[in-house]
Amino acid sequence: MTNGDEARSPAAAWDRNAARRALDDLFANARQFKSSAEYGDLIRFIARFRRYSPFNAVLIHTQLKGARYVAPANRWLRDFGRRIKTGAQPIVILQPKGPVMFVFDVVDTEGLPGMPPLPPEVDRPFEVRRGRIGAELELTVANALRDGVNVIERKEGSQSAGSIRLAPPGGQIQVVRLKPGLGHLKVPRRYDLLLNASLSPEARYATLVHELAHLYCGHLGTPNEKWWPDRIGLGLTEREFEAESICYLVCERLGIGNPSDEYLAGYLRENEQVPSISLDCVLKGAGLIEQMARIRLPPRKENE
Repeated sequence: MTNGDEARSPAAAWDRNAARRALDDLFANARQFKSSAEYGDLIRFIARFRRYSPFNAVLIHTQLKGARYVAPANRWLRDFGRRIKTGAQPIVILQPKGPVMFVFDVVDTEGLPGMPPLPPEVDRPFEVRRGRIGAELELTVANALRDGVNVIERKEGSQSAGSIRLAPPGGQIQVVRLKPGLGHLKVPRRYDLLLNASLSPEARYATLVHELAHLYCGHLGTPNEKWWPDRIGLGLTEREFEAESICYLVCERLGIGNPSDEYLAGYLRENEQVPSISLDCVLKGAGLIEQMARIRLPPRKENE
């Protein structure tokens, strides 16, 4: 068989089709990020992983969103004196000239005895510096249900704390347990809020506050203008400044030191003016989220 015949063989055609299918799957995966911001996150994620191919970067992102410091077990041990934690979940990527290889995010490693700790910004950038919480996390999650917020805890990489987005359509509902004796209420599932299960309860609470701040400041719109405003279209800087302000206020008043103050201080050092935010939304949002951590709130009413 000549080289030309080989190029036209069924096996070669199957390989070409498989490659096309793989590329189609890649772009189909990219399309699951419905907003331009989410797609931008994916592209920036791929760009950061210079050691690995773009396709492998997508595989890493798909299996562990928020991964940033990733290496095989032997490299963690040889170059950084860190071993893989017992029960760690490997990330499967394609290996050049081979089938697959397994890599691990820094969150799944631990330093050997005598080794210096990694900088906080590497393995725990979202951890709080002080303070402890009690039932505030669980109570806030329970109260968020009345607004159709579906809170999901899932292990993510060290560089991911959480996110909130509109839930996919389909009429899915949640059952909200109300005060004793009042039974249950069915509420539309409107939002999916993800928390990184690898974080401490305090860091998960701070993340929950930050993401709920986006919601109650109207950054995702509103199902009812009487509940909170619709402010879709606000700039990224304004959205983040409002959410970080609420996170700082709520957590600091609860005695939890979190990185929000560093974000706010850094912005104010580099900019002469505060962005065009709504202080009214910040204060109302902070007050509501504080209340959600203290008492069980009644269900929403359409005309309230």
